[in-house]
Amino acid sequence: MRALARFAPPLLLATALVGATVAPAGAAAPPAKVPEAVGYGGAVASVDADATAAGIEVLRKGGNAVDAAVATAAALGVTEPYSAGIGGGGYFVHYDAATGRVSTLDGRETASRTADESLFLEGGKPLAFADAVTSGLSVGVPGTSATWEKALQLWGSRSLGEVLKPAERIAEQGFTVDQTFRDQTAGNEARFRDFPESSRLFLPGGSLPVVGSTLRNPDLAATYRTLGRDGTKALYQGPIGADIVQTLQHPPVDPASGRVARPGRVDAADLAAYQVARQRPTHVPYRDYDVYGIAPSSSGGTTTGEALGILEDIGAPDADATQYYHHYLEASRIAFADRNRWVGDPRFSDVPAEELLSPRFAAARACLISPDHALTSPLAPGDPRRPAACASAGPAVTETYEGPSTTHLTVADRWGNVVSYTLTIEQTGGSGITVPGRGFLLNNELTDFSFTPNTPGVPDPNLPGPGKRPRSSISPTIVLRDGEPLLAAGSPGGATIITTVLQVLLGRLDRGLSLEQAIAAPRASQRNSAATQAEPAFLALPERARLEALGHVFAVTPEIGAATGVERLADGRWVAAAEPVRRGGGAAAVVRPAR
Repeated sequence: MRALARFAPPLLLATALVGATVAPAGAAAPPAKVPEAVGYGGAVASVDADATAAGIEVLRKGGNAVDAAVATAAALGVTEPYSAGIGGGGYFVHYDAATGRVSTLDGRETASRTADESLFLEGGKPLAFADAVTSGLSVGVPGTSATWEKALQLWGSRSLGEVLKPAERIAEQGFTVDQTFRDQTAGNEARFRDFPESSRLFLPGGSLPVVGSTLRNPDLAATYRTLGRDGTKALYQGPIGADIVQTLQHPPVDPASGRVARPGRVDAADLAAYQVARQRPTHVPYRDYDVYGIAPSSSGGTTTGEALGILEDIGAPDADATQYYHHYLEASRIAFADRNRWVGDPRFSDVPAEELLSPRFAAARACLISPDHALTSPLAPGDPRRPAACASAGPAVTETYEGPSTTHLTVADRWGNVVSYTLTIEQTGGSGITVPGRGFLLNNELTDFSFTPNTPGVPDPNLPGPGKRPRSSISPTIVLRDGEPLLAAGSPGGATIITTVLQVLLGRLDRGLSLEQAIAAPRASQRNSAATQAEPAFLALPERARLEALGHVFAVTPEIGAATGVERLADGRWVAAAEPVRRGGGAAAVVRPAR
């Protein structure tokens, strides 16, 4: 491990093992999880060792970063089925070494063309959140497989069928159940038991899967074979899609369970109409770097970017760790106040994305921060179109709930292409409904919409609408220095994704931490709420008492996020970095380790 920087966190750092190479293996001998790998030929980091191995296999065979990213994502659909899969969606950020351009794909799920603001209302009142989640009503048109196909068409060098092969093999042969998978299954056990197909797949023999056992998913292997052979038209216009529609419109509930699972509205025409949106990334200059992220419908790029702009306006990072954390928390608080008011699907709302990222607005919001005391939440938003120093634009708009699930992967190849890709089925276990015979869970992404206007009398850009994408917090990010890729990073975690990515960037770019140390650092997440969520390791820092003296209030949460990243070193080597502890630890690998 590299020497710790002056403000390196005392906890959650793991011994970095030198650049391990891995290859897909049977369930009897899963690849080892390594939190950091350094070497040549390309790099992959994800939460799962089998998935990282799938990406490395594709790189080793001459594929590029996009090919490897799709292979890794497909494998995560097998081994991380409660966080991602072809029943969900995501956001894909790509750096093209040949052109020097950063591009993005919005593969977010969409509501049915028949959806309106009453989608989650019954008798004029909003449904209970749990009732909305475990239903066909929460299921949006999936975008994941369309994202894979579009990314390969635009920037890949291999066919969809070829890059799906490693995941198909893992699904057929099985993977080894670890404690995290068992725990996540236990958290969904009651729901899964109510849906015979989910129970059959994830509760083998009617029981929780045993740690160390092998879990196979031949149905998903067959689904991947179909997609590889026929392309995504099999999902959007063919038999896989027909099965999706049948499942969400007639949720296959065990009649003896007593569960009421409301039918969804998505139909075959909605699937056929789905389009991945290719759009410009968000971009903010920060210190000596250019930071690129995902634009709305996700709030990730605008909120992370606004916070960075506020911190840029404050000036160079202070050497005092207490003021560093104070400024980070305050910038995040302010950016979330603005995010909650202004960001939604830009096809339905006039989202001021450029204005949110403007230096003028950053200066108008940065003036709220005092070194002597913390702001009080909920904080009112500013007006990005008419910024005035320390001014607000109406009442505070509170945050709506987002499940802390999702998964992220980062990939780089020998040519310098980079991918940062976050994909999801929303909360852990999604809707809880598995498509019979297909081996994947359906998302519950539509519960990311506001069920009713968030603040009475204030326009809410995140209400349901026909064909609308719900607001996301997904924040895949790529950082360039002098036009060349320096690093890429991202994380799962619902709304904490934004603060996790922001904290990783600040740790690496401002505090002198290595990428692995920045990922491992104790986290706190302030999202314009009265109390800042903080991990136990953060609350153990000596700065806690000083922050509380400034007025910060903390509430403990077990863990925040599960980030991964890659970084290009000055000598041409790649660093792949993943969590050493969170979610059971992640898996980093390179094609050729440095000796």
